[in-house]
Amino acid sequence: MGSKKESLIRIVGAANVLDDPATLEAFSRDESLAPPRSPWFVVRPTETAQVQALVAWANETKTPLVPVSSGGPRFLGDSVPSVPEAVVVDLSGMSRILKIDTRNRIAVIEPGVTYPQLDAALREKGLRIARPLAPRPAKSVVASLLERQPTVIPRLQYNLPEPLRTCGVVWGTGEIAFTGEAGSGPASLEDQWKRGGAQVDPKGPFATDLLRLVTGAQGSMGIVVWASVRLDVAPSVHEYTFVPGRSLEELAPFWQKVTRTRLGDEVSILNAAQLAQLVGKDAAAIEGLRRALPPYVVVIGLGGAALFPGERVAVQRKDLDRIVVSCGLTRLASLPGIALADLAPLFEGCPAEPHWKLRFRGASQQVFFLSKIEKVGPLVSAVLSAAEAAGIPAADAAVYVQPQHQGVVQHVEVTLPYDPADARQKAAAKAALGKASRAAMEAGGYFSRPYGEWADMVYARDADAKLVLRTVKGIVDPNNVMNPGKLCF
Repeated sequence: MGSKKESLIRIVGAANVLDDPATLEAFSRDESLAPPRSPWFVVRPTETAQVQALVAWANETKTPLVPVSSGGPRFLGDSVPSVPEAVVVDLSGMSRILKIDTRNRIAVIEPGVTYPQLDAALREKGLRIARPLAPRPAKSVVASLLERQPTVIPRLQYNLPEPLRTCGVVWGTGEIAFTGEAGSGPASLEDQWKRGGAQVDPKGPFATDLLRLVTGAQGSMGIVVWASVRLDVAPSVHEYTFVPGRSLEELAPFWQKVTRTRLGDEVSILNAAQLAQLVGKDAAAIEGLRRALPPYVVVIGLGGAALFPGERVAVQRKDLDRIVVSCGLTRLASLPGIALADLAPLFEGCPAEPHWKLRFRGASQQVFFLSKIEKVGPLVSAVLSAAEAAGIPAADAAVYVQPQHQGVVQHVEVTLPYDPADARQKAAAKAALGKASRAAMEAGGYFSRPYGEWADMVYARDADAKLVLRTVKGIVDPNNVMNPGKLCF
């Protein structure tokens, strides 16, 4: 162990090799039900050359590496070591914004860049990035996009990883490659910029599509050391409006028409418990809000940028009203108990801590998957019934539906809160997670991001995909040093 530590110190410096009990404990567990396991060390590289050296060292010593770039709280178990004697590679120190290209609306950033950091830089240039709902302040932008977290503006999403475009990745072999159009130019960002390259097109290099190997991979293929992300002009006039409904089935035809016509910016569907947990400051406030709010609400953001922004919003509002009337619904300018100022941090910023998933009962588990729009209502009903049968009240469950890929597919997420200090509730949450996940899968939910126990459920049903993934893994990470134990590895 001593010789390993000395080797790591030679690569990243003594200050960046940590093995104190507090640090190891922080990386040994998260908010998921993944079994805790302490890493040997936590190392913090600050440049690409150090990452390459770490991966080369891992291959020489057969030491597992677990890449992490976001700060806590973490929820999915992907950053908890699955095998003993692993080294966590904490990329939060690689936090430079390498370039903001206003002409091509592209930012090139390192994996440690967080949403608040990028927001501040983009605000000065009148730009924004499509983002997930209510990301925590320590959330890495690159990690969020690599794991295909749903973003809240479906009309700006041309494929599921959008707005991720190209990236530089150190494979498990230690070799570095650029994806997309960046892979067809010099192996240096600076040289590409001098030649007019902008790292815009995610396809390639040539006939390959290497980006697909690192998205949703949970760090099991390599370590991304930079990424380019697509930007959009920030609206100068922006307002939120609401369309309530009694059920998802009642609202589905409405939000389908809205996303199909590319109307508005943000389009998200939330139940009363989800809205209350996002906005409420404590359990009592959340309970009160939940009772006052409609069962389900479609939240729509209308924005206007460039020329005549106010007029753009007014036209969108009129078009929206026509769709509302055609669906037999009503539109509200506000919701009971929620100030419009409370919504901006959810859709445009990062809400205050504690994170909303911990605010109601102290802990929660999530079931999420992709679905066709016509299956959303039945799938949510199946999940809620299974959770209720396991002991988690359906009234407490937060339901969030996010249209993706310009409304082609729906991200469905159900959050099950519980008290972690209550052994009975904790056991109920574990049982509910398993039962609800199986119910969703059997009812047709597509688990495109199979974390934890979902991986066995998914790959047991698709032997061909399992074989292909293991073949690719054997090419880019032959010694299985990159986050082993995740997915089907």
